[in-house]
Amino acid sequence: MKRIRFHAMGSEITVLLESTAAEAPTWLQAVPGWFEAWEQALSRFRPSSELNYLNNAGGRPVKVSDPLWQVLHQAKEAWRYSDGMVTPTLLAPLQAAGYTQSFEESIMGKSYSSAPFEYSFASPEEIKMNSHEQTVCLPPGTGLDLGGIAKGWAAWQAAMRLSAAGAALVNAGGDIAISDSLPGGQLWPVGVNAPYNRQESLEVILVGKGGVATSGRDRRRWQSNGHWRHHIIDPRTGQPAQTDVVSATVIAPDTMQAETAAKTILILGSQAGLEWLENHPSLAGLVAREDGAILTTPNFQNFSGNKYEQY
Repeated sequence: MKRIRFHAMGSEITVLLESTAAEAPTWLQAVPGWFEAWEQALSRFRPSSELNYLNNAGGRPVKVSDPLWQVLHQAKEAWRYSDGMVTPTLLAPLQAAGYTQSFEESIMGKSYSSAPFEYSFASPEEIKMNSHEQTVCLPPGTGLDLGGIAKGWAAWQAAMRLSAAGAALVNAGGDIAISDSLPGGQLWPVGVNAPYNRQESLEVILVGKGGVATSGRDRRRWQSNGHWRHHIIDPRTGQPAQTDVVSATVIAPDTMQAETAAKTILILGSQAGLEWLENHPSLAGLVAREDGAILTTPNFQNFSGNKYEQY
């Protein structure tokens, strides 16, 4: 098993490649360069990024690169798939909550208004995308945060590229893409961390080709004016989601669906979130609640040897 670790997109990236091909090490060494290019296109935390140029275009059409074009399509699909719970047009409320810089820099102690944030945001349907010119025009006053969907897309793209050399697993800060089963049909073991304690494994699941993602409010959070804030915004309120879910883990056909579904469950809360998940039979999920309960969909047992309370 060949591996490489590096830092990108505000996360630790781990890449595993099971291959006997002579070019496998060369493939692995190329991965950090892929992520660097994608981050320069997709990060709102880089002043010179392509995304920031688009956000500051003042409603003018901008010709965009293939990565930004593809991720914008994924973001609009996530909005539809999640029934509007996951949307890329929430940059303003994210910034109002205090998430103005990456977690590589300290955001602790930043001030914010505890009053409800009065805002309106454009529907992703209002983002004009001209496929002939590959241009994007944002509604005036709209800013995009591509966040988790960009990281999930990057993990999936890397795994699919590496599949030319062998079975690959790419873990981009908890967004996991798996290109195929290991030789002989062996499944990849994937750990699910316990809430509030990333050193403790809550679960080990076995996965072939597909995506796994965990969305939680226990890690990317900060304290300001005596209040804990987190980065997952409920589009119905413009505030960090008030939810009984601490973390949600989803297994899906690809990483983008897994990322979207995990965030949807966290925003909706355990009951409505698991009801939503049950309506998507290609997904399996585990929910860790604030009261310590662990709930799963019935099909989650296909990936796990542990027995949790089923919804």
